[in-house]
Amino acid sequence: MMKNFSVVIAGGGSTFTPGIVMMLLDNQERFPLRKLKLYDNDEARQAILGEALAILLKEQAPQIEFSFTTDPEEAFSDVDFCMAHIRVGKYDMREKDEKVPLRHGVFGQETCGPGGIAYGMRSITGMLEIIDYMEKYSPDCWMLNYSNPAAIVAEACRVLRPKSKVLNICDMPVGTLRRMSQIIGKQPEELEVRYFGLNHFGWWTSVKDKEGTEYIQTIRDYVAEHGYLTQIEVDTQHTDPSWQDTHKKAKDLLALTPEYLPNTYLKYYLYPDYVYDHMKEHPEYTRSNEVMEGREKRVFDHAKKITAQGSAEGIAFEIDAHATFIVDLARAIAFNTHERMVMIVENNGAIANFPDDAMVEVPCIVGSDGPEALAQGKIPAFQQALMFQQVTVEKLVVEAYVEKSYQKMWQALSLSKTIPSAKVAKELLDDLVSENGDYWPGLS
Repeated sequence: MMKNFSVVIAGGGSTFTPGIVMMLLDNQERFPLRKLKLYDNDEARQAILGEALAILLKEQAPQIEFSFTTDPEEAFSDVDFCMAHIRVGKYDMREKDEKVPLRHGVFGQETCGPGGIAYGMRSITGMLEIIDYMEKYSPDCWMLNYSNPAAIVAEACRVLRPKSKVLNICDMPVGTLRRMSQIIGKQPEELEVRYFGLNHFGWWTSVKDKEGTEYIQTIRDYVAEHGYLTQIEVDTQHTDPSWQDTHKKAKDLLALTPEYLPNTYLKYYLYPDYVYDHMKEHPEYTRSNEVMEGREKRVFDHAKKITAQGSAEGIAFEIDAHATFIVDLARAIAFNTHERMVMIVENNGAIANFPDDAMVEVPCIVGSDGPEALAQGKIPAFQQALMFQQVTVEKLVVEAYVEKSYQKMWQALSLSKTIPSAKVAKELLDDLVSENGDYWPGLS
């Protein structure tokens, strides 16, 4: 008989939580649950989702013991997997991540540039806290971490919790692969990729089916004309105008490095002036506002309706279909399936001409001992130089956190390809220190 698992979702008040729960319910034959818990330090916010999900699970999966709590011991005791997607500071701070840089002539974004650096500094403390709870109450538990900004979080885990059972993943390669599969008329699970880079900073070098047919040229030809825009959107949030623009911009990224297919987030590093010019047209309305008025409102309205009528009948949470990779990862650990997945891991030679201690994003084979990175060989000088600059920014941010160093944060911002000068970096840093308050360690 297949084992039934106990899972805690850290970040139970997230707008993504219902989609993750629906995805888990949709995969009960592959990954059956005996317990499902939500954990968040915002009791009121989590309760809105928790009460609705309790009704939904009672109707759809009464065999699963469900609970939601703000008590770490209750949440993390007797769990096999922790699925973590926390947002320290919630959308109020994300809005600042996006709008504070605009004051200084720089774009703001939640994972890239100064906004991502600010968010990273906030996230480290929260991630370490959750890891410590997990190890205290369920020492055999694995954490599947998809909290942003994943690059900085992964580097912090490498430095500060090097022996912890933390797997760092991102859904962006999966989401883009789904777009590629639509372009060539295949299913995502039929395809295998070769990919190298950092999180939100990489390139596909091969997209083949199981028979070995290579499709990268066909996809390149499409992207050169349309970007990654497809006829059918992979999920609701990607119909938002900001995401439509991002997928369209991929054709300009491809023009710069036509031999490889680019990650869409490279637009923030290679065309920061373009991003800023678009954002400054509506500085009061950024992606955070788009999310709060869209997914945030939609998810919480659904939850309140379910609770009010005492039933989930006729009210459907959206299933995060692309997030089935989270189940694939959990199954790989639980059942030693040797799943092939793109993950964020310590390099250790996977990219031959890149530092061993860099946290890179590459295809891995995942079994019960965790991920084993597949060798990608040497990478071209252009990508190598871009990656080395960016990974050094991420390392400096973590060093600044550990050492409480204002100097290293200034260096991190000055080195970022998204910021034009050390002068602007210093002015921005002072503003970020003020806006982030106690979310950051005191820098001196």
